[in-house]
Amino acid sequence: MVEVGAYPTRSDAELAQASLAVVGIPSVLAADDAGGAFPFDLGSGVRVLVDEADTGDAAAVLSVRDATRKEPR
Repeated sequence: MVEVGAYPTRSDAELAQASLAVVGIPSVLAADDAGGAFPFDLGSGVRVLVDEADTGDAAAVLSVRDATRKEPR
């Protein structure tokens, strides 16, 4: 598994994971938050991991997603 993104919260990482799922790229989340039981920021963030073969496609999906994402007002 290769990291393709790191996010400050589990919610942000889950949204990235959903973007990957839409295009058929399986992924897993890696975090030190007890599977979401402690949803506050523990400082290490949440990493999105994919199979090495999917790295390029996943990075492209996430870069488009992050570039088009708008910050709340």
